[in-house]
Amino acid sequence: MKLKPLSDRVIIKQIAAEETTKSGIILSSAAQEKPQIYEVVEVGPGGVVDGEKIEMTVKKGDRVITGKYSGTNVKIDGDELIIVRQNDILVIVED
Repeated sequence: MKLKPLSDRVIIKQIAAEETTKSGIILSSAAQEKPQIYEVVEVGPGGVVDGEKIEMTVKKGDRVITGKYSGTNVKIDGDELIIVRQNDILVIVED
């Protein structure tokens, strides 16, 4: 199933948790801390929200950090996705 976000909404997916520590210790799934970095899966077209023109600054494939309790969680075809507004995205992560 393909999702197409409307307006200034962005679909993001959590990046997989690290399975080993920096020193090489393998972590069980219960001990793995969920990362706060997400990958942008799809981006809406932007538009006018509350009378203000919104241009999308994030793009598909960007890695981002959002507010901890932002968005709506959905499960599609076994994937856990989050739908957020662009203004809920705090930063774009660059390497």
